[in-house]
Order: sequence, then structure tokens, then C-alpha cells
Amino acid sequence: GFDNAFWNGRQMTYGDGDEDLPEEERLFNRFTIAIDIIGHELTHGVVQYEAGLVYRDQPGALNEHFADVFGILVKQRTLNQTASESDWVIGAGLFSENVNGIGIRSMKEPGSAYNDPRLGKDPQPAHMRDIYTGSQDNGGVHINSGIPNRAFYIAALDIGGYAWDKAGWIWYLTLRDKLGTTSEFKDAARETFKVAGDRFGVGSLEQKAVRKGWEEIGVEIIEQPPTPQPPEPPGCSAGAPDFIRSFFTPSP
Repeated sequence: GFDNAFWNGRQMTYGDGDEDLPEEERLFNRFTIAIDIIGHELTHGVVQYEAGLVYRDQPGALNEHFADVFGILVKQRTLNQTASESDWVIGAGLFSENVNGIGIRSMKEPGSAYNDPRLGKDPQPAHMRDIYTGSQDNGGVHINSGIPNRAFYIAALDIGGYAWDKAGWIWYLTLRDKLGTTSEFKDAARETFKVAGDRFGVGSLEQKAVRKGWEEIGVEIIEQPPTPQPPEPPGCSAGAPDFIRSFFTPSP
């Protein structure tokens, strides 16, 4: 069997788990059993063609984070769950009954998803003070994604309702328009905060929820002053439509 799922830059692959082993030896079920895992791998393709976050250190952890965000939103939408109704577990049902764990990651409580003699303990931190700084896992891409994962959970819970309605839009627009290949947690925090203000209003409940999410996991939002604009040339008012802005108007 194959105990993994991945996006290789061109296609998705989903393992069949340990179905070829005796039941008492199985650790993983087939990876398509969890719809959030399917959504997770699909999102890696979106990330590749939008922000292009390099798969290492904090940019790589953001890559994994966005994949988890849209994976969990696919799951919540499928189950018609609000943010408060969701278990926020990635890969629920993926482990066999022989494993002491609820899934491979918890966005609500990073580090608590599993604790098993054979698989070890969930290594994810939930706060910047515990960020992994070693070289394993490409600098902790699957480990440190727990930090922004919890930020999204807190923001979505504070906003309330269906997470894909508002929090999901904020994160998607940030991924689509605001981040680059080497963006780090502080960049994602600043840009999600700005997008929330642009979409729902400066000082809105949604923007405050985004700030709370990032600050509770130890990432301060540092707002950049606006870039000074050159003076408008005299007597040159073309009145042309803002075509660029129209490209970034999201569909309902």
C-alpha cells in the first residue's frame, strides 16, 4: 500500500493506505476517505499558479496552511457545517482503529491530533513561541502550518456562520492577489487584515476577527503606510474605466 497523498506540480496522487495488510497491522485507510485531503491536494495546484509559495520554511508552511484552509472548507461545505459546528480536523477517518488519533492535523488545537506509539505525537505548534526552526520537513512546512491554521480557525469562529462565506473569501483573495513566492506569516497577517478591511470595512467585525486570529498565535499585524502617489498631471483627465480593478472583483 501507499500511505500518502501529494501534488507533484502536475497531478494529484492519493494512496490506498494499508488495505493490503492484515487488519491488526493497518495504520492508514485509503486517502480518498477524507474529502478535506482531496481538497488539500487540489489547493496545492491553486497555490502553485497563484502565489507560487516556495515549498520551504515559512513560505512552505503557508503553502500547506492554505491547502488545509480550503481542504477544511470543502469538508465544511459538504457537511453544511458552520465554523462552530466543525471539528476542524484534517484527515478524520484516515487512521485505522489501531491508531490513537482523530486525524493528521487539528486546526483548532494544533499538536493534539494524534499521540501513537508507532506514529509518534503530533508535532505541530500553535504559537510562534514554539515555531520549529530545524531542517526536517523542508524547514517544517507540515509542522509550522499549525500556527496560521489556528489563526484562521480563530478568525472564522469569531466571524461566525459558514467559514467559506467570509473568512474563506478573505484568505482566497489574499492568496490570489497579495502574496508572493517568499511571503511569510507576517505578510499573510498584514494582507488578510487589509483584505478584510477592503471587503467588509475598516474596523468591521470581520477585520477585528482577523487581527485577533493572528495576534493570538503571536503574529503582530504591522500596517504599512500607503505609498505616496505622484501628483496628477494638469489638464489630463482621461476618465478611462478602471479595467484592472474589474479583474479582481470576485464572483458571488
